[in-house]
Amino acid sequence: MSRLYDFYKDTVAKEMMAKFGYKSIMEVPRIEKITLNMGVGEAVADKKVMDHAVADMQKIAGQKPVVTKSKKSIAGFKIRENYPVGCKLHCAAIVCMNFLTAW
Repeated sequence: MSRLYDFYKDTVAKEMMAKFGYKSIMEVPRIEKITLNMGVGEAVADKKVMDHAVADMQKIAGQKPVVTKSKKSIAGFKIRENYPVGCKLHCAAIVCMNFLTAW
């Protein structure tokens, strides 16, 4: 377990139960997941920009992100349907706590 999760479980959750009058530990709010999202507008002109963005996000979070693609064409932005326009990832449970501890 991470130090942050142990601190939350042992200290913060008990103090919140006392302060707010929660009857069950399941009523105490907790962090379930963290979502990281990056829009890469320059990826339309150069495909290598998306590779660098994915590599950067992977270094930050320790997981490989999913490349998001455009849903429809937008002529004003020179974007066509299914062009890569960004990347995202979800950190859940203990990985989420490890991410918060590191940052």
